[in-house]
Amino acid sequence: MRKAEGAAVPRQVYIALLVACQCVCLLGCGPHYEYAMEEFCLARFKLDMLEVEQSHWCHWDETLEAYSELTNCTFLVALKMGCFWPNRLVDDFFIRVHRDYFHDCSLSGRMLKDPPNRILGPFIMVPVMVTLLMTALVVWRSKRSEGMV
Repeated sequence: MRKAEGAAVPRQVYIALLVACQCVCLLGCGPHYEYAMEEFCLARFKLDMLEVEQSHWCHWDETLEAYSELTNCTFLVALKMGCFWPNRLVDDFFIRVHRDYFHDCSLSGRMLKDPPNRILGPFIMVPVMVTLLMTALVVWRSKRSEGMV
């Protein structure tokens, strides 16, 4: 019977420690963490992005260094404040950064644009012409075979 009572105490202690750790982590990663990311990381990123022409924001070669420094900065701030990284606040932060700076970029990192008409024209005209030709062939063939039955 004493073993059962002794086993219950460590379990309760572990549960209490787990709850306490979660509370401390939640308190440490609140508005102060967001403020630190804004003031230390985003401020520097904004300055770095001012140096890059806006039309080049989608060129990965131009923004890689600034973006890497931003990522590293959020990690270091989390480390200093005792927060997990990545976390929900970091995710929200980067979603805002992408919405503000990279919303027009494609997944490949290059701006997408329509090809010139000399290339696009054949891709449109060939299927249209084949469809018309096949329709004409079917109509012509069906009229020709009606008299041969």
